[in-house]
Amino acid sequence: MTGFEIGAAAVTAFLITGISGKWLIPFLRKVHFGQTILEDGPKWHKKKQGTPTMGGIMFILGITASIVIFIPVYYFGSASGNTLLEPLNMRTRIFGGLGMALAFGAIGFFDDYIKVVKKRNLGLTARQKLVLQFLAAGAYLATLYLSGMGSSTLIPFVGSVNFGMLYWVLAMIIIVGVVNAVNFTDGIDGLNGSVTFFAALSFLVISGVLAMNGIGIVAGALAGACLGFLIWNFNPAKVFMGDTGSLFLGGMVCALAFGMNLPILLLPIGIVYLCEMLSVVLQVSYFKATHGKRLFKMSPIHHHFEMCGWSEIKICLVFSLVTLAGGALALFSIIKGL
Repeated sequence: MTGFEIGAAAVTAFLITGISGKWLIPFLRKVHFGQTILEDGPKWHKKKQGTPTMGGIMFILGITASIVIFIPVYYFGSASGNTLLEPLNMRTRIFGGLGMALAFGAIGFFDDYIKVVKKRNLGLTARQKLVLQFLAAGAYLATLYLSGMGSSTLIPFVGSVNFGMLYWVLAMIIIVGVVNAVNFTDGIDGLNGSVTFFAALSFLVISGVLAMNGIGIVAGALAGACLGFLIWNFNPAKVFMGDTGSLFLGGMVCALAFGMNLPILLLPIGIVYLCEMLSVVLQVSYFKATHGKRLFKMSPIHHHFEMCGWSEIKICLVFSLVTLAGGALALFSIIKGL
């Protein structure tokens, strides 16, 4: 019955996310929760001024409902006999991961609220966001530690490696870094939803190979919700996810990787996210070192390709294919390396 639960979770998340747009988008427009386009962005983005933001609430509802419904169905229903293949603390990992993603989504919500309602374009300060993000990541890792998860992690072709207490420090830095990398990927219509769909699909396939079916349900819900959101967010977008949605997605991606005790998979599967963040770091560093010169036409790197003449749809397609290739590499490393 596991395939049924994964499929049902994906379809439920898709339907809730897609249908909720029918009422949420008009509501966001009614209360004037519109996106403010920064002056230093591409000039043609100005036509997007006022497009409703905080649409990430749509897939937050869809994913949360699917996990809350179908994880208990799987673990306590007819499929419960199959769970012996999974770690005993998997339910703690799953709901702890969902809690972390919701915490990141709440941080994004406050950031969006300040931008839209308080009319402060930059929202929360960088320090405020980082402190809150590290607290969210730390709380999640505390649940893993208290549930009995050790400081060892699996690395393909190497095996289990015990990092000791350093593991928890590195894990916190990785989570905050990846969540912000996912946030950087949100900048053009449909990009973050498309890339995250293929990332979720990769985790879904790998969870099947490893018989981690609970993680498969979560990955299926994430994939279905991304598709449901793309109905409204694909070019030309009728709604943006805002930091509410992008930080939540970052939390979900991390929850999948750490839930499988394979955070190393964030490298190949999250290659687009990491390139987006790296492009920002390189741009800022180069700008300071050369006193005003730019390495890219604009960062994050999806804007560089925009400035080179690529359409938003082409960028979504190419970045999605890169994510798919990264997922294939991750799958190969799991099959051959564990």
